[in-house]
Amino acid sequence: MKKLTAIITSGVLFLMPLTVQAETVVFNPNSKIYHNTGCASAAKCKVCIKIDKQKAIKQGGRACKKCGG
Repeated sequence: MKKLTAIITSGVLFLMPLTVQAETVVFNPNSKIYHNTGCASAAKCKVCIKIDKQKAIKQGGRACKKCGG
């Protein structure tokens, strides 16, 4: 389902779809920690996978304390 933004100009209501871009993160399924793709900890991770940030959160992930995810 697309989200809509309402803009009122001169009494006319315009509905515009918001484009939401997926943010890719590096996720460790064992520790449930996700990292920014440029994080040094992510580079060292042997079991990490690249997935969408929202998917990592749905799987119980939390942001890395160093990079903020």
